[in-house]
Amino acid sequence: MQMESISNSMFSYVLISFLMIRSCNGTDRISQNQTMADGETLVSSGGTFVLGFFKPPGSTNRYLGVWYKRSPETIVWVANKVSPLTDSDGVLTIHSDGNLVLLNGTKRIIWSSNSSSADAQMNLVAELLDSGNLVLKRQDDLKAESYVWQSFDFLTDTLLPGMRKGINLRTGKTWYLTSWRNQSDASPGEFTYKLDNVGLPQFVLRKGSEKKFRTGPWNGERFSGSDVRSSSFIAPIFVYNDTEIYYTYEMTDSSVLSRVTLNESGMIQAYMMNKGSSDWILMYKLPYDMCEEYGKCGPNGICRINSNPICQCLDGFVPKSKGDWDVLIWSGGCKRRTPLDCKSGEGFLKLKNVKLPDLLDFRLSQSMTTRECERECLKDCSCFAFTDSNITSGGSGCLMWFGDLIDIQEYDDKYSEQDIYLRMPKSELDAIENQNKKRALLILVVPTVFGGILVLCFVICCTIRRRKKKRGMKKSNDDIELPLYQLEAVTLATKSFSFSNIIGEGGFGPVYKGRLETGVEIAVKRLSQTSRQGLGEFKNEVILISKLQHRNLVRLLGCCLDGNERMLIYEYMTNGSLDYFIFDQSRKKLLTWKKRFEIALGISRGLLYLHQDSRLRIIHRDLKASNVLLDDELNPKISDFGIAKSFRGDQTEGKTRTVIGTFGYMSPEYAFSGTYSVKSDVFSLGVLLLELVSGRRNRTLDHSDQHQSLLGHAWLLWTEDKALQLMDECLKESSVESQVLRCIQVALLCVQKHPEDRPTMAAVVIMLSNETVSLPQPKHPGFFLEGNYAGVSETSTEERLRTLNAVTITQLEGR
Repeated sequence: MQMESISNSMFSYVLISFLMIRSCNGTDRISQNQTMADGETLVSSGGTFVLGFFKPPGSTNRYLGVWYKRSPETIVWVANKVSPLTDSDGVLTIHSDGNLVLLNGTKRIIWSSNSSSADAQMNLVAELLDSGNLVLKRQDDLKAESYVWQSFDFLTDTLLPGMRKGINLRTGKTWYLTSWRNQSDASPGEFTYKLDNVGLPQFVLRKGSEKKFRTGPWNGERFSGSDVRSSSFIAPIFVYNDTEIYYTYEMTDSSVLSRVTLNESGMIQAYMMNKGSSDWILMYKLPYDMCEEYGKCGPNGICRINSNPICQCLDGFVPKSKGDWDVLIWSGGCKRRTPLDCKSGEGFLKLKNVKLPDLLDFRLSQSMTTRECERECLKDCSCFAFTDSNITSGGSGCLMWFGDLIDIQEYDDKYSEQDIYLRMPKSELDAIENQNKKRALLILVVPTVFGGILVLCFVICCTIRRRKKKRGMKKSNDDIELPLYQLEAVTLATKSFSFSNIIGEGGFGPVYKGRLETGVEIAVKRLSQTSRQGLGEFKNEVILISKLQHRNLVRLLGCCLDGNERMLIYEYMTNGSLDYFIFDQSRKKLLTWKKRFEIALGISRGLLYLHQDSRLRIIHRDLKASNVLLDDELNPKISDFGIAKSFRGDQTEGKTRTVIGTFGYMSPEYAFSGTYSVKSDVFSLGVLLLELVSGRRNRTLDHSDQHQSLLGHAWLLWTEDKALQLMDECLKESSVESQVLRCIQVALLCVQKHPEDRPTMAAVVIMLSNETVSLPQPKHPGFFLEGNYAGVSETSTEERLRTLNAVTITQLEGR
């Protein structure tokens, strides 16, 4: 009888314990008297995030953290980063004081939410929201957003949408990122990224107490060294008032995930991913280049990433140590060539488009006008420079620097326009004005002479390199190994450059198909002796494409330099160029909609690599159907980099007097004014997408009554809700209507008239690859109607032979 009573009591205890300590798998919350043990998880209601225990690779410690369900290796928040568990006995529960606590195997609290607002009488629950936020709130008020505690107030190394990075001015509470110590150790590392609120707010990346990068101060519109404008998917928010100063951001499309991470190496990286995918796309990183390293050029130096060397003294300044600058040691900075003397008359030199110097020794007045600021600076002999503290509404406020100027960077981006006025002796201002006049004169004279010298130098370098190759010396510039083929081998491969082996021809010269003795098929681009610009393009292509490695870019196998011969050796593309298929009435049927859509994605990924992920930012400038080659599986590869341009750092735009490319694919700003940018390539891609869908060339569409281009025709169909009529007849059976419409809409977004309206390639890849992403409505395209554009010839020197392997260069010069 007594045994039966004991058994019943034990059963009741076990039952109660089971009800209290039930498995949390599949739920998004735990209540008081419930626990979550190691091996169990909480999953947010939308299935985006998971809360559980994890062990970093190479570590024996265990942590409580939050990660993406589709990307479990991507940890976004860690609770016990300072006190890791050493075994699998950890338990998460709500403590008797109302706080969320983590217990180890001995039931000792090793982490707590430690909220003064928590109370055991509140009947609290812990819930993992679909934003990734772990919150503690009242059981009887689950829909309220007033939390007793939330993980979003305690950032680790990741910033998610809705998290704040900044400071509460009343409480002193700060929100900032801290790196992991290393990939195996989630404890706080050396790097932090936080708000500095000294005069004007700016974000600073530090290694310990040493500054490594900063955004530049807030100027009323943005941080002077960065851009927080909204994009197709992200809406940045900066709150700056008497109570709080912080940055956060929201996603404008719920089907896209985003995160910003500070890694253990001190790199800030922003990623995006479709919710239906598990692959992250890198959107940007900071510091982006050497110029963004804090104080790279020392006091009174300015960093220009496209200059050589990148560090220069400000006008009117000279290196403090010429010997150091001669060996590229810039940290000592610069000093004034002529000391300031208030009695001799002084003025200001305008320095345009810069990240403002660090706020070290400064004075701020928010009420002054620009003119008042200038007068105030002139009154004080120690005032070094000034600018508007707020650039909105024409500029207002006064920010003055006293002493050396640290960490100045020049930008070419028109959206980064912020000017600073440097105080100068009158003698220096006069000298600078005379120097600028001389420079203007040189600009008119030097290019022709220098161009000839540059080509000569390149020929000499190539000859030296060829001789070194023969002696077994294989080193090349930038440590890039580009094999040199012997003329005899190439001659044999092409059957002595037989006319029957020609597969294409462009401004560079003829292209031959060949087969090496090893059996490898090659495409040989041979510089014509009569080519006007071929040598420059030859050099450009060798320099650029030899540094590129991507599955959607054609691979340069080597070159041949012998006497007057200049040849580029490429991998041979069995199926030739894209235009060989889509513009031919019989062959176009071989490309089903599925394959065309795969080709569109492949081209987009290749272009994204050129714009963002390659060693240099590269603008192709001649993206078109004949410059997209197809391998034996019809995978696309972008070719022909002869007129491509490379940028370093954050430069995104350039300008030329000679417009070279193919009309019909050129963006309006390039054709009219010679201005090219990554958005020029986006425009070309949009044209190419419309050609893929329709099977028709942009400039040969026959609408004689309206003289429309393909762009104009597509736009009219779109506005009339008849976009599917654009689709090639041969695609009707294989097409997926939603994909076709998406492709057309993305194409129209790409060909919008104004560059700033066009999406980035990162956005294009996401929009094409994820059907759940909502797309904005396109605006009016550029080149809506056919016509003679600003007096520029409408004809282009299209290939003289329709090619099977069109590794060609098509040139067009403005007349």
